[in-house]
Amino acid sequence: MAENESAADYGCQEYFKEAVCIDAQRVYDSCSDKDCIEDIRVLFPAARQSLVDSATNVRVREVNVITVYIDLQPIPFNKGFYSVDMTFFFDVCLDLFGGTASCPVPINGVAIFNKKVVLYGSEGNVKLFTSGCSIDDVQAEDARVLPKATVQVAQPVALSARLCEHSACGCEPYCRIPESICQRYGGDFDSCPQKNTVYVTIGLFIIVQMVRNVQMLIPAYDFCVPEKECVASSDNPCELFRRIDFPTSEFFPPRATDVNGGCK
Repeated sequence: MAENESAADYGCQEYFKEAVCIDAQRVYDSCSDKDCIEDIRVLFPAARQSLVDSATNVRVREVNVITVYIDLQPIPFNKGFYSVDMTFFFDVCLDLFGGTASCPVPINGVAIFNKKVVLYGSEGNVKLFTSGCSIDDVQAEDARVLPKATVQVAQPVALSARLCEHSACGCEPYCRIPESICQRYGGDFDSCPQKNTVYVTIGLFIIVQMVRNVQMLIPAYDFCVPEKECVASSDNPCELFRRIDFPTSEFFPPRATDVNGGCK
């Protein structure tokens, strides 16, 4: 482990033991984006649509990403470049006001957003076959070595929500909602025009990467053997509580001058 410390301190080539070949994912291209998605429709199961129809106002609580479906296709006549079609499914938590209820009624729905980017993923005309498959398995369908697109999504920002008496004042989804998401909400979603329709505006931050598995030669210093010992958790609740640091920031909130990005 002393060689590890020496290599970290000096970073000199002479300290590594050997050059080893590894199979790793290399990022060939990437991009980041900041989207303000205005007025996308929120869909509800038929059993909950009646609550929306009787509402007079709406407020958005929070928005979370359920999943992102990614479709990767090579671009003809532009070798090495691929189109990445992303379909974002958002869980939108809302408060409905009006009707016969005196208090806001919480309700969850689904919003859909589509986005497309073009990234470079390099070329490769080989097919990859792996062990572990039986003689009856046909791997040829998935044997082509293609790049893989990955999408990182930060927590979406719920900006605003509004009610519309008809469904022609915002962006309408044109993607079928998967059955797994329908089961999560207890029924199928109806995208037909309704008496009341909810539209939300969402702030979204994403990073899209195009990666490929490649063989790379890297310097090896040593095996990374953990030095920290595993500590068993105590059954004594007071012992666990003593390990928690005192929450000083809760008693002394930060001043405006301590927060970056404030107006000057």
